[in-house]
Amino acid sequence: MSSHHPPKVAGIDSALPASPHNATPAAHSARHRAEPDEDVSPAVQDISPVDQLAAVQDRLAGWISDLTTLHELTERLARIGTLDAALHELLRAGAALVGAQRGLIVLRPADGHGPETTVGLGLGPAELGTIETIPRSAASYGRILDGLPEQEGGARTEVAHPDLRNEPDLDPRQREVAARLGYAASYAIPLATEAAGRLGAAVWLYDEPTEPVERQRHLVGLYTDYATEHLARELELARARATAATIREELLPSRLPRIPGVRLAVRHRTSPRGGGDWYDALPLPEGALGLAVGSVTGSGPSAVAAMGRLRASLRAYAVMEGEDPVAVLSDLELLLRLTEPARSATALFAYCEPSGLTPDAGRARHVTLAGAGHCPPLIIGDHRAEFVETSLSAPLGMLSCWEAPSVEFDVEPGETVLAYSDGLLHRTGEPMDRAFARLHAAAASVPAAVRHDPDAVADHVLYAVLPDGRDAVDDPEDVVLLAARFDDV
Repeated sequence: MSSHHPPKVAGIDSALPASPHNATPAAHSARHRAEPDEDVSPAVQDISPVDQLAAVQDRLAGWISDLTTLHELTERLARIGTLDAALHELLRAGAALVGAQRGLIVLRPADGHGPETTVGLGLGPAELGTIETIPRSAASYGRILDGLPEQEGGARTEVAHPDLRNEPDLDPRQREVAARLGYAASYAIPLATEAAGRLGAAVWLYDEPTEPVERQRHLVGLYTDYATEHLARELELARARATAATIREELLPSRLPRIPGVRLAVRHRTSPRGGGDWYDALPLPEGALGLAVGSVTGSGPSAVAAMGRLRASLRAYAVMEGEDPVAVLSDLELLLRLTEPARSATALFAYCEPSGLTPDAGRARHVTLAGAGHCPPLIIGDHRAEFVETSLSAPLGMLSCWEAPSVEFDVEPGETVLAYSDGLLHRTGEPMDRAFARLHAAAASVPAAVRHDPDAVADHVLYAVLPDGRDAVDDPEDVVLLAARFDDV
């Protein structure tokens, strides 16, 4: 009651009949064998019920294999949460379905809002650039992007070149590129659905003359329909993230100021949803410097907007009364409580006096600091790596009236003050005491050869606290590091 089943690769078995409706059920065949009909061919009449049942079993096995393959591929794609990774997964899975060795996806959303990109499978940047030298009107993806006419009967629009070496009327440049890159056939389909519109085109390349059979085309069509819908969702998320990132960057300093005797560096990592962490460094009257780091509760556009308002307000208060950090944060507390009573924020503001005001002119800088629920800064130098002792205080907006005493300390020439947001500690995934210990160890281990460079100090601390790329992963916490190195004037 069974027969040998040909092996199947990735759910594709081109040797099987293309349609299950060509099979004659066993009971139907048996009836016709008992009562021959002139419409039934002798070949069908000669097939035994056992062989017919085996053929049906083969077809059913092929269907199950195809459905299993599609389920596995779509499940794997659904777990991918970035546009670039989804494009690579679609390209890889499509190549397995059509039996190709290489390929490329050209993402060109029809609405013209981008992003636009080209990714390759088995093709490097130079090879993709070579393919792009083919005239757009001749390239498979170009014809699809320019809008091929719909085929009769609603069939999928596709561009197949089963034998590029011998195909007549082929563009000479296309033949030359195929010979140079060593592919002999190609198969291209649009990445388009009625709901998503046309997002781009996928092209798969074969080393030998061939083309996918009908069953392979059907499977890759089903898969790309699902994948296109997934890409459309990832595309919208990518656009939203890019917009939020642009807004955040516009609300933060476009560049750090140049202050005599001070060198500044900053590292800013934002969460995918967009958080409210911010920083600032602003020149103040008489050569003083103001440093600020803060964080607004929440995430998304509302938090980003609140962060922009809070930072702008702090800048105004700092210019007017920056030498008194407590007064600056007290005014900020009052503003937040009156205008946004449902929101809270942490903030740290440091007033760094001009070097000429310090008793030992040209040497230590005197710093006055106030913090509202914010983490204490670090001082990093040749002889110390220590946290600044600050008084405990609630965040802004948490009390009916905020005021906490300020702290004062001196920074020697060659030392760096490092302010940061608590997102740096939260991203470690460790309890806060261990996270603080990790941060202190990172500060203490800054190599002496790079302590003169605030950029190198910030990088070392960031990667020591968040190793293995954890500074770049999608994480709900923002990270801010602001380093200020004080030199002799």
